[in-house]
Amino acid sequence: MTFPRPLILCIALILIALRPSSVAAQPCDPQFQSAGQQCGDQLNTITTAVPFLLISPDSRAGGMGDAGVAVSPDVNAIHWNPSKLAFAENDAEFSMSYSPWLRNLVPDMSLAYLAGYKRLSNKRSAVGGSLRYFNLGSILFTDVNGSTIRDFKPAEFAVDLAFAQKFSENFSGGIAIRYINSNLTGGISVQGANSKAGQSVAADVSFYYRKEQMQMGDKDATFAFGTNISNIGAKMSYTETAAQNFIPINLRLGPSLKLDLDQYNSIAFNLDVNKLLVPTPPVYLLDENNSPIIDPVTGNYQVASGRDPDAGIVTGILGSFSDAPGNVSYDDDRNVVVESGSKFREEIREINLAGGLEYWYAQQFAFRAGYFWEHYTKGNRKYFTLGAGVKYSIFTLDLSYLIANTQRSPLANTLRFTLGFKFNKDTKKPAANG
Repeated sequence: MTFPRPLILCIALILIALRPSSVAAQPCDPQFQSAGQQCGDQLNTITTAVPFLLISPDSRAGGMGDAGVAVSPDVNAIHWNPSKLAFAENDAEFSMSYSPWLRNLVPDMSLAYLAGYKRLSNKRSAVGGSLRYFNLGSILFTDVNGSTIRDFKPAEFAVDLAFAQKFSENFSGGIAIRYINSNLTGGISVQGANSKAGQSVAADVSFYYRKEQMQMGDKDATFAFGTNISNIGAKMSYTETAAQNFIPINLRLGPSLKLDLDQYNSIAFNLDVNKLLVPTPPVYLLDENNSPIIDPVTGNYQVASGRDPDAGIVTGILGSFSDAPGNVSYDDDRNVVVESGSKFREEIREINLAGGLEYWYAQQFAFRAGYFWEHYTKGNRKYFTLGAGVKYSIFTLDLSYLIANTQRSPLANTLRFTLGFKFNKDTKKPAANG
């Protein structure tokens, strides 16, 4: 089977899903150093099924380095932190977002996002829903002779239902239930196995704290802190026989500080800290021929350092804080040596940071900037973002632009567009958002 179009992401996801067991970063063997291998920090990126669930869907957060867990509430809180909906200032909101995706690699991939919420009559609760649709372009499946089997357009989508409740004037909690569908092959046979659409059900658990009417010097200030554990759900498989893969269970938390500079100007500083709560790929034991050693009892590869990723959901979440294998090498007697302190160092490197600021003038014009950072051994995503927004009556328009900080980044020049509508019983004076 050949893939004449460079649909790299789709192919990568299929291979991840169909592999019988993942072979992660291997020990650094001194006998191979003459060939250029260095026994230093080893690349060990964490992979999951349906990574599109972590893509920033809207332009507002997209313009602030993908920071959104504690920013002032809006309709896109369903993705970032559902509990913020309890503090929403409008009776209802609806938004539509669109982003061409990875255009440096594939010309026809895109992400679309619809979201809406409604505050309940008690003014302390809100319900919301969203639809995320990830179009992976078009792929032509052929047989070994080059004859066309079919032309298929792989796609993934997720449907969310959210509920948020105020527990006090400063604190709220929220949950979201999510159905996920990932159809990458259209049911054809891949590598001798009949494929199917991957499906899963997941949940988010979130909390939000906001303190208004604070003073910083002579300026009014609002402090907020949010946390969200998202995509807590069942593993996903694309065949009946392949190993199941974790979906991207993620911990997101961080603060926001907004300063009212004067009657017309305000600025907010936001920070998100993220960590995937899924197993880190271990380092597997190698034989003299540099091949992974299979355990005759379990049939799995023997782990030299770290933990076997074939774990349950709860075990995987709890173990994700202490399962990094660190830097592993062999001594002259073929004994495994783990560099002192490298396990903890790798755990810290699994944390990525997103920070940004948002400036509003007269509650009508917004300007945003941000930066996203990920360690080079864990994916090396580093980029600046810029964004702008305008609000007129019930209508809002936001856009963002991504500037990659690494060479040949597939994320470079990513654009996002968001069109929003706000509804209040008294539409003559729309609520502030910023």
